[in-house]
Amino acid sequence: MKISIGNDHAGTDYKQMIQEKLESMGHTVTNYGTNAEDSVDYPDFVHPVAQDVENKKADLGIIICGSGNGANMTANKHQGVRSALCWNTEIAKLSREHNDANILSIPARFVSKDLATQMMETFVNTEFEGGRHQRRVDKIPAKKAC
Repeated sequence: MKISIGNDHAGTDYKQMIQEKLESMGHTVTNYGTNAEDSVDYPDFVHPVAQDVENKKADLGIIICGSGNGANMTANKHQGVRSALCWNTEIAKLSREHNDANILSIPARFVSKDLATQMMETFVNTEFEGGRHQRRVDKIPAKKAC
């Protein structure tokens, strides 16, 4: 699977650990950084991940910032992106099964590295159930006003 990953300064350690794990699982990872802990603006690193998912250059994306909120909000501005802010494995699983989420947003300041890895593994290994959930996912994009 092709997976794009991006982070701000709060998620550098998490990103490096997750990238290594993904590669050990046989996935191809595109890293949009940052690779440092100096303060940066998360949209600069989230937009490229969302663009990859939106343009089908990546199957999934993973974004990491302090709270996960800013990164999640940024990613969800892209059409065709369904980014899910997750804080446990059950939410990560349901976001894939029921919402066909294609980007996982991790709040680095609120989950351990171990939990972040478990959420990533759950997210990557869970398939969308379709069925009644497809009807709901189809209603997510906003319709333009006349």
